[in-house]
Amino acid sequence: MRHPVLTALCLVGTALLSGCGGGRDAEVDRALKSLSAADESNLNEIMLTVGAPDEAVAYFRGAVEKAPDRIDLKRSLAKSLVRAQRPAEAATVWSQVVNSHEGTNADRVAFADTLIRSNDWSHAEAELSRIPPTYETFERYRLEAMVADSKKQWTKADSFYETATGMTTQPAGVLNNWGFSKLSRGDAAAAERLFYEALTYDPTSFTAKNNLVLARGAQRKYDLPVIQMTQTERAQLIYTLALAAIKKGDVTVGKGLLQSAIDTHPQYFEAAVRSLEALDAG
Repeated sequence: MRHPVLTALCLVGTALLSGCGGGRDAEVDRALKSLSAADESNLNEIMLTVGAPDEAVAYFRGAVEKAPDRIDLKRSLAKSLVRAQRPAEAATVWSQVVNSHEGTNADRVAFADTLIRSNDWSHAEAELSRIPPTYETFERYRLEAMVADSKKQWTKADSFYETATGMTTQPAGVLNNWGFSKLSRGDAAAAERLFYEALTYDPTSFTAKNNLVLARGAQRKYDLPVIQMTQTERAQLIYTLALAAIKKGDVTVGKGLLQSAIDTHPQYFEAAVRSLEALDAG
């Protein structure tokens, strides 16, 4: 049986390749270049999203060496370096991108994010200040909130956190950061509410679960909250509560929680055992 579509495609390909004359050759060249560009774009996207981070770095570094003037490849190299948890190297590449004629506000936000990952807060703040106030995105406000937090500008931080939360459908991460900010200021009750809210968007986030338990422990609430958790997570969260109780001076409660964590864990819970033994020895 013949396949009409396949046959038609083959005929088109034959016509392109068998054409004669300068005009037809130019058409073939343009078609091949278009296909090559599409293939490169697809490969670049694959390397950025699903490729192994170090392999992506090697791929884009090689591409930049072959075409050092292509800012799109440098942008991809910077992103792949961030994925590979090499922020200092990524910052160097982002600097080249933002200072080129093709640099965008989004690039500068990404540069600031990388600087924060490198613990270069003052430089990150300077880069954010160079972005026009009319450029309003979730990522920009998330970073502004973190910078304000680092400077203990609480009112400013709260405003940026609130704005960022309203600009995304997945605010779990920023709510968790906001909650941790509240916890660090000593407002455990507000932190608890924010961690609960974060878990409504991402009930699998162990970081938010652990922070929620810390916030409750800071208020001497030593029972586990009613949230989704595995058996192992339950043991780990009880252990966190135990440490919070001991920090508060409630040593007897803490020892009981440590024993509960050991009994709850489906395997040998070495950290809890060591902590309990240390308390008993003391």
